[in-house]
Amino acid sequence: MKRTLCTAALAGVLGFSAPLTFAGETSWLDWVISFDRKKEVEPVTDATWLEECGACHVAYPPGLLPARSWEKLLAPSALEDHFGENAELDNETLNAIKAYALAHAADNSIYKRSRKVMASIRPDETPLRITETRYIRRKHSEIPEKYIKRNDKVGSLSNCDACHSEIQNGTFDDDTVIIPGVGRDWED
Repeated sequence: MKRTLCTAALAGVLGFSAPLTFAGETSWLDWVISFDRKKEVEPVTDATWLEECGACHVAYPPGLLPARSWEKLLAPSALEDHFGENAELDNETLNAIKAYALAHAADNSIYKRSRKVMASIRPDETPLRITETRYIRRKHSEIPEKYIKRNDKVGSLSNCDACHSEIQNGTFDDDTVIIPGVGRDWED
């Protein structure tokens, strides 16, 4: 509440009119002028998300895609064929996972890297893969294919945790990247 009141006061001083927000809600001004602004991506903290999504692949932070993407990805029909796998869930589990994904999606985040992901997605786009976003493609564009696709320990960009050693903390910083079989310093 303190941050919201401070933001509202600052908006008044700057001549903006911003709606007063309450716990759990955010306004556009919270993202523009945020004293709480965080780097990177919000780490995954939900036990159900970690258990269910992490059973088959890394439990990707929801802040890497917009809510509209998670809506599509978590539709029951989409989970029947989730990238070639049946990932169907009971309604209670699905509702919990979906609520978590939507609340922590990139377009609902104050985390810097999530905001950069959102800025790279056009309003008419709904990427179904994190690796389809322009931001992620650009961040990986200089890495030679031999270090990703032809590296048995990586295989594809979707295997984030193969190289990003701090993904569990929501950290994707270049300083924490270790490419298997190559290390930190990879120049072609």
